Amino acid sequence: MARIKHRYLLVSILYPQGSNAVKASTEKQNAIPESIKFREPTPDGLTLELIKPMIKRGVAELFGDYGVGMTLGSLKVIYFSPATSTIIIRVARAHYQLVWAALTYTTQLPRPVNQPCVFQVVRVSGTIRKAEEEVIRRAREEMRHAQKETGEDTNDVNLGVLGFKADPRTGRTRILDGVDEALEIEDDDADMVDEDDDEYGSDD
Repeated sequence: MARIKHRYLLVSILYPQGSNAVKASTEKQNAIPESIKFREPTPDGLTLELIKPMIKRGVAELFGDYGVGMTLGSLKVIYFSPATSTIIIRVARAHYQLVWAALTYTTQLPRPVNQPCVFQVVRVSGTIRKAEEEVIRRAREEMRHAQKETGEDTNDVNLGVLGFKADPRTGRTRILDGVDEALEIEDDDADMVDEDDDEYGSDD
């Protein structure tokens, strides 16, 4: 039996008008570094359980029952961090572009949040491990940019403030404590047979 290959979409939620999660005075808002003004925390009202139905509605609006049928079986939201406004989504490789298109045309968070936003797909990976590494790399870069703008020491980037943890077995920084065994096995297989590991990447 052929193994179904997946793609992992790394998605950033941007807030051009500012996030409702940030309740700061004008002075505090002005003190926020330019590099992270659009990358604010996501409001508490958005949960992991609300993201998949939102994607399903977006796919249905663009591609109808065909799109829903092609993506729903493999669609899974693997990771969501309100602190970094980051999502990792798994979907079958053959149909990941349907989900990508649906996210591109989604312009606000679902109820009860209803916050205007932009969903930016910044990476498409063949394994969840590659997606996880990219989340950590981008978090480090954003913190360095912010520290540089505020004049702080850029040599000490503490990812613990974002909820990232070091794996006690390997010492490697991890974000996906809850990755199930099936996904780990799938990643091992993909590392061996999938040559096109990272099909798309953005340094924005």
